[in-house]
Amino acid sequence: MRTLSYNLEKHKASGELVALAERLDLDVLCLQEVDATALPAELGPLRLADTTKRNRLGLAVYVDPERFEPLETRAFALKKGLHDWIAAPAAERLLATRLRDLAHDRELIVASFHASPLTALNSLRRHQIASAHQQIEALGPGLPHLMVGDYNYPLFRNALSIGLAETGYELTLSDSRTYTRYKFFRGHFDFATSARLDIDGVTTLPQGASDHMAILVTSHYRPDTAGDDPADGAAIDPQP
Repeated sequence: MRTLSYNLEKHKASGELVALAERLDLDVLCLQEVDATALPAELGPLRLADTTKRNRLGLAVYVDPERFEPLETRAFALKKGLHDWIAAPAAERLLATRLRDLAHDRELIVASFHASPLTALNSLRRHQIASAHQQIEALGPGLPHLMVGDYNYPLFRNALSIGLAETGYELTLSDSRTYTRYKFFRGHFDFATSARLDIDGVTTLPQGASDHMAILVTSHYRPDTAGDDPADGAAIDPQP
C-alpha cells in the first residue's frame, strides 16, 4: 500500500496534489492544513473519502476507488493545548477512515493526524497520539491501521518510540527531515505510527510550496490478527 501524507501549510501546496497522485501511483492520500471547502471530490485517480468539518486548518483522506471502498469515517477532537484555545486552528485533530481493501478482501483503517504545535509540551502530544490510537482501535477493533501526519515531535522521539512499542505500536521515521523553515526550525516532524502492518519504508519527497515535505509510506499486511493485541502478529506472507 502506498500512502502519501502532506501538510499543505494552510492549503498553499494544494496545486501539487493531482501531479503527486498520478506520478506516485498512490493508494491513499492523507492531508493536513487544508481548506476543506476548496477540496475537489477527485484528485486525478483518487476520490475524496472525507474531510473534517469544524477545522480552520482541516484534515482530509483520499483513496483509490479501484482499490478501496470507504466504509466509515470519523473525526475526533483530542486534548487541547494553549495554541488550540487561543488560535482555534483545529477542533478535530484526527480523521480516521475504515476501508475495505477490494484487492485483498479485508479491512483496515488509515488516519490523518495533526498534533498540537511546538507551543505545547511533548507530554500533550504523547497524550494526543495515545488517544488517537485508542479512537482508531475503537473504530475497528483488531484491524490493521496506519496513522500518518504532522506529529510536531522533532525532539526526544526515542522515548516516544519506546513508549509506543510497549503498547504494540511502531513509529517509523522517513529517510530525511520533513520540515524546514528559516535556519532554526527543521527536523522530522511528519512520520507514521502503525499496528498490525509492516512498514517497508518512508521516503521524504522534495520540498514544494509547503514548509513541510510530503512523505511516502509503503506498507504491507501482517496475517489477519483480528481480536489480538497490536503486538501479537508475526510478519509472514506479506500482501502489498
